[in-house]
Amino acid sequence: MELGIIGLPKNGKTTVFSALTRGRTETSRSGGQSSKLTIGVDKVADRRVDTLVEMFHPKRVVQAEVRYVDIPWAPDSTGKSQGIGGEYLNALQRSDALLHVVRAFDEPSVPHIQGSVDPYRDADTINLELAFSDLAIIERRFQRLEADLKSSKAQEREASRREAALLTRLKEGIEKDVPIRKQELTAEDIKLISAYQFLTAKPMLVLCNIGEAQLPQAGKIEEEARQRLGNSRVLVATMCAKLEADLAQLPSAEEEEFRRSLEAGEPGTAKVTRLSYQLLGLISFFTTGPDEVKAWTIREGTPAVKAAGQIHSDIERGFIRAEVVSFDDLARCGGFAEVRRQGRLRLEGKTYTVKDGDVIEYLFNV
Repeated sequence: MELGIIGLPKNGKTTVFSALTRGRTETSRSGGQSSKLTIGVDKVADRRVDTLVEMFHPKRVVQAEVRYVDIPWAPDSTGKSQGIGGEYLNALQRSDALLHVVRAFDEPSVPHIQGSVDPYRDADTINLELAFSDLAIIERRFQRLEADLKSSKAQEREASRREAALLTRLKEGIEKDVPIRKQELTAEDIKLISAYQFLTAKPMLVLCNIGEAQLPQAGKIEEEARQRLGNSRVLVATMCAKLEADLAQLPSAEEEEFRRSLEAGEPGTAKVTRLSYQLLGLISFFTTGPDEVKAWTIREGTPAVKAAGQIHSDIERGFIRAEVVSFDDLARCGGFAEVRRQGRLRLEGKTYTVKDGDVIEYLFNV
């Protein structure tokens, strides 16, 4: 899973990035002294993995990962779009979802670039930039379709006309402040535009960056923001990024103690991961054994044979069956011997829909 972090300057976007990645940067590519694209990776904490490790004592443990991309935003573009281009646009288009940081904290020593704190105005500003980007992509595609219509065959012209009609509908919606993610699209429409990676079509997690003094009001702030900004494809959460970044530098035991004393609630990394999985419809299944315990991330509703392909294409191609037990049953039984004795191990075929927490051993032949 890859999340692109966006937001206006001085909203705490880079502090959020630091908190989520615990200060660990994987790569950094610079397009100039003050403009760079930074990538970090965080391991997904999952207590089920810890339990499986205690049971099997594997030589290797592989947790699921989230890649975060901190994408700079030029302050001089605020309110007068210059468009998103180059590697920044590419990074946004590669992202599975957007993590949109808006500022809710008031700190005089860090003046807001627009003179006052207003998270909803900031959200509108960034959303407008994303809309401009999509409109530019649509306009370029219109030009290409117009050229194709002059030289294509009759059947190809009909396909081009259908695409042009869909793009016209999307364009009209965007111009009425309706992002693509909120427009009514059929499965065929979604397939047709998937290659464009429109930014307003991507799921979004809006993260309200609050100050430490606002922690007691975090629930109220989050609920108000959810009412104003949220929908089925836009989730909303609060985070005190500065506090989370500080706590992330502590050993786990100390972090938990400080978090309890400050009543800081769920760790920011856990909250963002949980909501991102929910937003994207992702689940985890596990493979186990003396050599390795590994968590795999797949889309909810994935059949067993396609989940096998996540492990290796040979397993998908040579699939025979899957031996499946739920994590809860395995943890309760304490091992596979007892699982088998109690008849909790199931044999499933290609069409079985993998469930969150399934522990699977694939049998295959190639």
